[in-house]
Amino acid sequence: MKFTILASGSTGNATLIETSQSKILIDCGTTKRYLSSRFDELNLLRTDLSALLLTHSHGDHIQQIKHFAQVPTYSPFAFDAYERSFEIVPYQHFTINDLTLTPIELSHDVDIIVGYVIESQDRKLVYITDTGYVKVNDYELLKNADYYIVESNFDSELLMNSNRPYLTKQRILSDTGHLSNEACGELLSEVVSSRTQHIVLAHISQEANTPELAKSVVKSYLNGYQGKLDVAASFDLVSGGDID
Repeated sequence: MKFTILASGSTGNATLIETSQSKILIDCGTTKRYLSSRFDELNLLRTDLSALLLTHSHGDHIQQIKHFAQVPTYSPFAFDAYERSFEIVPYQHFTINDLTLTPIELSHDVDIIVGYVIESQDRKLVYITDTGYVKVNDYELLKNADYYIVESNFDSELLMNSNRPYLTKQRILSDTGHLSNEACGELLSEVVSSRTQHIVLAHISQEANTPELAKSVVKSYLNGYQGKLDVAASFDLVSGGDID
């Protein structure tokens, strides 16, 4: 299994997951021009995709959905349905070719939002962004993944000292907001194992965080972790894993 983060953050989100039999795009935020340029770099056509997975209805995650009308689309929320759209339910497994996918319920300021646990025959990837917290009851499901792409959105001090409106700050800090660097580190400390090869910190705030700070704080929670730890800033192209 290989992953490539094309965009991550409030300016747009899109991540490609590939195996020998499947190509899946998680979210399709950002601009059409940017997404097309990334596809060109990867020699990827929209028609090559096995599926589009959506996490929630915010624009930075679904902005280009109309351009994927011919791609089977899996979503936890209702939208103007295309012929090849499928509604998913948290914790109900579904399969796409050689992949088994489990949506997990997250907590954000939308009616429904999910993260994904994606498993092939011998690899497991966890994708979690845009949530105020992760349920402790889900830890068992999230444990022992090869790859983690997890939000490390903000530093509390930088957030409170930023020029954002007070109500925005309160929303981000709430249970329907985002994960702080510390919350991300605490989560990963509970689920990462010796099997884990690569962690990517995602959805980094441009105003209330820095890649260096996020990495430093999360690393302090990962005593003994020997794998790679990367940060995906807004328009970084970050890849990991491989295709057998």
